Amino acid sequence: MWRALLNAWKVKELRSRLLFTALIIVLVRFASSIPCPGVNPAALEKFMDNVTADSGVMAVIDLFSGGAMTHFALGALGIMPYITASIIMQLLVPVIPALEKMQREGESGRSKITQYTRYLTLIVCAVQGVMVAIAMIDPSRIGLPHPGAGNELYVGNPTLFIVVNVLVLTCTTMVFTWLGEQITERGIGNGVSLIITIGIVSRLPHSVIELVQMAMKGTTPDGHVFRPVQLLLLLAVFFVVTAATILLSQGYRRVPIQMVRKSSVGRMTDGSTYLPLKVNFANVMPIIFAGAIMMFPAMLFSALARRPDAASIWTTLAVAFQHDTMTYAVVYGILIILFSFFWVANQFNPLQIADNLKKEGAYIPGISPGQPTADYLDTTMTKVTTGGAVFLLALALFPMFLYNTFGIPFMVAQFFGGTSLLIMVGVVLDTMSQLESHLTMRHYEGFLKSGRLRSRSNN
Repeated sequence: MWRALLNAWKVKELRSRLLFTALIIVLVRFASSIPCPGVNPAALEKFMDNVTADSGVMAVIDLFSGGAMTHFALGALGIMPYITASIIMQLLVPVIPALEKMQREGESGRSKITQYTRYLTLIVCAVQGVMVAIAMIDPSRIGLPHPGAGNELYVGNPTLFIVVNVLVLTCTTMVFTWLGEQITERGIGNGVSLIITIGIVSRLPHSVIELVQMAMKGTTPDGHVFRPVQLLLLLAVFFVVTAATILLSQGYRRVPIQMVRKSSVGRMTDGSTYLPLKVNFANVMPIIFAGAIMMFPAMLFSALARRPDAASIWTTLAVAFQHDTMTYAVVYGILIILFSFFWVANQFNPLQIADNLKKEGAYIPGISPGQPTADYLDTTMTKVTTGGAVFLLALALFPMFLYNTFGIPFMVAQFFGGTSLLIMVGVVLDTMSQLESHLTMRHYEGFLKSGRLRSRSNN
């Protein structure tokens, strides 16, 4: 591996790409540490220490913003509004005929869809920016405790504070999006995914330090016993879970394909290949969807429970939908399973694949072309998705298990599964795959002596 990195540094073009990517990452992290105008830093730090110590909504947002939310920095929204807009557009393409037609037009159509995604990103930024700015003025509106009189999180006029910060947050997100596109074009890896990953990884040193401190003290913040031997076991579990995540990300079911083609001299020739059906076809999308939906009941019920005339049912529901409850875990797990199949149903079209195989003179051995092939692919993909969804469910719930059973802090437990680990593993594999492609093109040895890293793109 070290030899491969040294070889990458020797190639001038690759060295330039690596330096360009590193420069953009530094700029993004710098913007994630500059507070927005009108923020009361002292009151905010005290407030966020109390909020993010729990496994609540703000802790999740803070994780994906790379700690920017803790300081209400320029990059508090991060790149997530663009990701949200991209997901919405991917779901709308199969539903709206005009968008589906654009996608079939090739590069020009995809450029139009990308432009629409940017417009939608502006709308998402405006909505999320208003919500975050209002939360800074009155946290109780989203179900968080009010810091109390004299501990306001902002200074100045409330209306001006909202307007200015919505503009600042929106502009920063759009700049981040542009920088991510520049990394994709002139750097290494998928720029948008890389920016998210760097934000998550930036929290890793703090989590490691927290684990070491717990081992030295002998207890977790919740009072659970935590010895040095448990730290070693936890590190071993981390490597095992990471290896399992890699297997999940790289797993394929190979469907054999037989091809019959006419050669230049008029003879019929045949050959064999395979159609890869990805085990985790939806990648991290089901966890993102489920997590986003589960944020709203917790915030809504908590806000209703804090009203002076609130009924007892709202308090019961607010407690039931806290992040560390069994109710939350059950509903969260069901949503992950449902969204796994929903994503496959939206993005995987067995009938179109069957038609393409028939046009190219290809077929699955033992299966008739046309509708029987589509039915076979649909059945096979359902079985593959079932296994992948169960594996994804276990990976998503594992951090909650560590938090509830062993008292591992939420921000630390997130690195042992769920969205954080899936994103990190996927992006690292994708970046290493691109580096290996550049090296092998220039006759250098890649990261692996045998075999090649698979790209994350669906075949």
